[in-house]
Amino acid sequence: MQKRWAEQVVTNIEAVEDLKNQLNIDEVLASLLVNRGITSFEAARCFFRPELCHLHDPFLMKDMDAAILRIEKAISRKENILIYGDYDVDGTTAVSLVYSFFRKFHPSIDYYIPDRYKEGYGISIQGIDYAAQNNFSLIIALDCGIKSVDKIDYANSLGIDFIICDHHLPGSILPDAVAVLDPKRQDCEYPYKELSGCGIGFKLVQAYAQKNDIAFDDICCFLDLVAVSIASDIVPITGENRVLAWYGLKRLNEAPCNGLAALIELSGRKQYTISDVVFMIGPRINAAGRIDDAKHAVSLLIACDEEVAKNQSLLINLKNTERKEHDLNITEQALAMIDSDPELQSRKTTVVYNEGWHKGVIGIVASRLTEKYYRPTIVLTSSNGHVAGSARSVIGFDLYEALSSCSDLLEQFGGHKYAAGLTLKPENIPALQQRFEEVVAQTIPEELLIQEIGIDAELNLEKINPKFFRVLNQFGPFGPQNPAPVFVSKNVKVAGKASFVGNNHIKMNIYQGKSPIFDCIGFGLGQYVPLINNGYPFDICYTIEENVWKEKRSIQLCVKGIRSVV
Repeated sequence: MQKRWAEQVVTNIEAVEDLKNQLNIDEVLASLLVNRGITSFEAARCFFRPELCHLHDPFLMKDMDAAILRIEKAISRKENILIYGDYDVDGTTAVSLVYSFFRKFHPSIDYYIPDRYKEGYGISIQGIDYAAQNNFSLIIALDCGIKSVDKIDYANSLGIDFIICDHHLPGSILPDAVAVLDPKRQDCEYPYKELSGCGIGFKLVQAYAQKNDIAFDDICCFLDLVAVSIASDIVPITGENRVLAWYGLKRLNEAPCNGLAALIELSGRKQYTISDVVFMIGPRINAAGRIDDAKHAVSLLIACDEEVAKNQSLLINLKNTERKEHDLNITEQALAMIDSDPELQSRKTTVVYNEGWHKGVIGIVASRLTEKYYRPTIVLTSSNGHVAGSARSVIGFDLYEALSSCSDLLEQFGGHKYAAGLTLKPENIPALQQRFEEVVAQTIPEELLIQEIGIDAELNLEKINPKFFRVLNQFGPFGPQNPAPVFVSKNVKVAGKASFVGNNHIKMNIYQGKSPIFDCIGFGLGQYVPLINNGYPFDICYTIEENVWKEKRSIQLCVKGIRSVV
């Protein structure tokens, strides 16, 4: 797929020059800081040296006082407390964190994860009934509940109190809970709005510890769970999230909880970045709820015994293998469906349906189809007499708004700009396919249907040395709104010959002028081997990474795009 290169322009030249001189760094590195909104020495210091003292006071969050008072009351009265959370990575890590903290000094506590297929997302009537039947008088809901107005009313009628810890956008009416912790509330003045659901859970624990003279060091052991949630829930790695992710990764790599340690051992990787968590830990945890029961994930993450954690990790790994098989089979079927239908190929959207597809993986399949065809995508399958769907978008296009224009065809839908879930009646599938195509075709700019490679700066290869790389590494952890910088180098040449490796990848050594020779790998770019080997110069865009092979470390360029200059 052809991609367009978009080079970022630095407009604040004065700030770049000031940072370059104050920090004694290369001008290109200074421009990266300015483009990230960092324009002063102090801001740069906080960015490069995140400290736990940079975390905000949890009591700045609206309703935090009420939440802590209610928990203290429940503990003093020996009430039964139920920790309730969503079945994805963010929800299960949040439940594991809050449950693990409070069980240390309150034995009357349990957790509940709704069944993805029987109960669906969020607070369920079944979950509230379970609490009532088992004498739970307080439910702490994590990563869900902000729109569960009717469910909270039902719980109130049964004498069950709720504390809601959510990070999704509220509706026009807030649930009538004892406390609603959500920085996205319009009346909440908490300074940082982009915490994960597990991040909100951590702030709850931080507040309780602060109020009850529990040392902050005693809750730092949970930061590995917070880092996993930040990575897997694709929240911005800025501000407070950056601090939590930095220390959380440090914990994950040095002293993870038993459950995460068991998953790390299975993966075979010793050091984890945010990207590694996204691709190697997150899918394993998610697989529990997609294929079987997300309670297995919580059981793993709260395990105090290493042997229990090992056994649970093996079970979850098995479920992940099953998930991958479903994912591969359904993706192949969907691709064949599109490739055999010229009309589907010509559209600006993809909407595919098969009643036999596994509901637990259709979101993953939607992401793969979006990556392949780069257009707004919906994947549908049958579920309990209805049709369930997962939708994914392309960068810059508001999927939620498009689905809103189809709302009369849907039973329900929810999500955000780039990902959403929906249900509809089977007879409405053709109408949805047509309406969604019409809405997108009328509103999406043509350029958004061509995938963009955002380029941070032009870089001469001569500038890449150990000091440059050392400073560049301090820009991490990388992720949403703080991506690994992408550079462009022009008129480079290949040293020797480029070669095909693996499944359509390219491996080569390149140089520019009098620069050193750098190893390069370009995944999915094997088609450029003939162009490279014709001997003419070419441009590349790339990220700079460390390659470790047999304990030998070297700088490697990970190529994102290649273009001819002839």
